[in-house]
Amino acid sequence: MSLLPILTFPDPILRQKAEKITVFDDTLQIIISDMIETMYDAPGVGLAAPQIGESIRLIVVNTARGEDEDDKSLVMINPEITKKDGKQVDEEGCLSVLDLTANVKRSFSVTVCYQDSSGKAHELSVEDRFAVILQHEIDHLNGILFLDHLSTLKRALYKKKVKKQMASNT
Repeated sequence: MSLLPILTFPDPILRQKAEKITVFDDTLQIIISDMIETMYDAPGVGLAAPQIGESIRLIVVNTARGEDEDDKSLVMINPEITKKDGKQVDEEGCLSVLDLTANVKRSFSVTVCYQDSSGKAHELSVEDRFAVILQHEIDHLNGILFLDHLSTLKRALYKKKVKKQMASNT
């Protein structure tokens, strides 16, 4: 296993719609292991394959419920939200959108169909914070960043800040 670099906005890979996974081989298992290690090291609660430069429909999520609980990972391949219900506003941040947190409106509960690392189909219904995390990570697979859920003004201010930082680094 190895730690992978996490791409940050405005990397164009983050804006691509990820490809469906059809081959469940050793290469995929290595990517999954590396993503889990990278997510915990970051530290993050979720990571999507496009964030590490792989434009494939794969997310990993930390499902541990508290600090006293050992890390637990959920691997979701080709996840699709099949049902949404209710509304909630929660503060979000992103490993690919540095130095920004903001309140984002999302569904309170979601049902997701996905495959596990061996290709077996599953369905999972979740709510509250876990629903937010899954919606956030699945957005990454569609080229959507949490930044896109913000007001035009907040988005413009963030983009201006990033351009200024990039200019000062050259």
